[in-house]
Amino acid sequence: MSTTQTPYAGASDDRPSWLDLALCAQTGSAFFFPEPGSSVREAKQICLACEGRAACLEYALANDERFGVWGGLSEKERERLRKGPARKSADRA
Repeated sequence: MSTTQTPYAGASDDRPSWLDLALCAQTGSAFFFPEPGSSVREAKQICLACEGRAACLEYALANDERFGVWGGLSEKERERLRKGPARKSADRA
């Protein structure tokens, strides 16, 4: 990915509108998809300042994004969010 691309790799026709606000579009993808064991602190700091953060996180959860930082959360944090207490309660209903 070039430094002007975002983590979203879909066709331009399918491009979510929140990408117009995304700070990741102005940052290198290495921040958001670091090597295993590398820090995601810088990516999370960028996400905290991003207006599209909530929509990005919703997109990642809805599309089961398994890799990288999306909406300010790492893979493990998104997994915990998916499996959280509210989700378990809803699954029992």
